[in-house]
Amino acid sequence: MITTITTFNLPQAITLDEAREIFKSTAPKYRDVPGLLRKQYVLTPDGKTAGGVYLWKSREDAEAMYTDAWRAFVREKYQTEPSVSYFETPVVVDNVAGQIQLD
Repeated sequence: MITTITTFNLPQAITLDEAREIFKSTAPKYRDVPGLLRKQYVLTPDGKTAGGVYLWKSREDAEAMYTDAWRAFVREKYQTEPSVSYFETPVVVDNVAGQIQLD
C-alpha cells in the first residue's frame, strides 16, 4: 500500500467551516477512484495550509491520480500549486473496522 500526502498553501487562511464546505463539494470526485482505499481532508489550525492524506492499493494507482489535470484542478480551486509526497505503507491499523492490514 502507498500513502500520499498532498498539501497546498492557501493564498489566504480559511476557517474550518469554510474548509468543510469546500471539501464536501470536492469529495464526490474521489468516490470509486480505482485503487483509492481512503482519503482524509486536512487543514492546519491556522487555516493557511490544506491537503489530503490518501491510502492507495499501489503507487501506480496513486500516480494515476496526480496528473496534470489534477494539478490544474487544485490550482483553479485553491489558487496554489499542490505538493505530493509518497510513503510506503506496510501496516495499517484500522480501529473502526477492528483490523490490522498488511501490505
